[in-house]
Amino acid sequence: MTDSSNESGARKLSGLHLLLTYECNYECEHCFVWGGPAQTGTMTSEIIESIIGQGKALGTIEWIYFEGGEPFLYYDTLVTGARLAREAGFRVGIVSNAYWATSEVEAEQQLRPFAGLVDDLSISSDAYHGSEDGVTYPDIARSAARKLGIPVDFITVAAPEATGVAGVAGKLPPGESAVLFRGRAAEKLASRVPPKPWEQFSVCPWEELRAPERLHVDPFGYLHICQGITIGNLLHRPLPEIIREYDADAHPIVGPLLAGGPAGIVKRYGLPHEPAYADHCHLCYEARSLLRGRFPGALAPDQMYGVR
Repeated sequence: MTDSSNESGARKLSGLHLLLTYECNYECEHCFVWGGPAQTGTMTSEIIESIIGQGKALGTIEWIYFEGGEPFLYYDTLVTGARLAREAGFRVGIVSNAYWATSEVEAEQQLRPFAGLVDDLSISSDAYHGSEDGVTYPDIARSAARKLGIPVDFITVAAPEATGVAGVAGKLPPGESAVLFRGRAAEKLASRVPPKPWEQFSVCPWEELRAPERLHVDPFGYLHICQGITIGNLLHRPLPEIIREYDADAHPIVGPLLAGGPAGIVKRYGLPHEPAYADHCHLCYEARSLLRGRFPGALAPDQMYGVR
């Protein structure tokens, strides 16, 4: 990548999404990151502080999001991280399944430290999350957030069979989004939709691979351009250096994706494959899974591939 391309990529990169933990109290079938109760890997406050400092040094970051897994499982670390990000001048977002909103009183107690700190609380509310014994936790959480003046909205993943619902990458926006068949969804949900010929998946329709607007950072420091595709590790090299030296075309996975989509990965490495897949992400995920032994640094960590 030329210097001008690197500078363009750095200018566009405005969001860091911190996977505070891979652990989750749910084990949703659609989950990109294989979140669940048995998952391991959680950020410390020291790692969060380092990431925030690197984001500040880059000079283009505007938003810091805290996601998971389920970030509220490590409540004190989440509160500390939100404060550090706000004090550093960033806008702050949190994505949660609202398991903690068992009553209005409990929800307000959980959210009160975030009032004035958080600019966006995104609550998962769909068939995979959110109700028990007739109590709808996302509704309770949204009501409590509104009382405290915290901007809040629902994010919803549609059933695999739903039609007319667009897929999106990264942090899901408010409203309904389609399942992307990667992570646990590739194993649990892909069989529920009619497969399409693998050759037609010749582009990556979801990620800005050459000049991303946002990147995910996991508890081990891996910097993900897409969940499970890494371009560096912030615990080993500083973010500004990684962004400056990132060469999309030379990356062993991003390069083939840019040249020919998920089908390009299969062709580049002569991978065995099925005749058809649920979507672009399904083929990409299965191809990447076959290549992990060859490119362990670019396809990490185990948590993103359901390995424990």
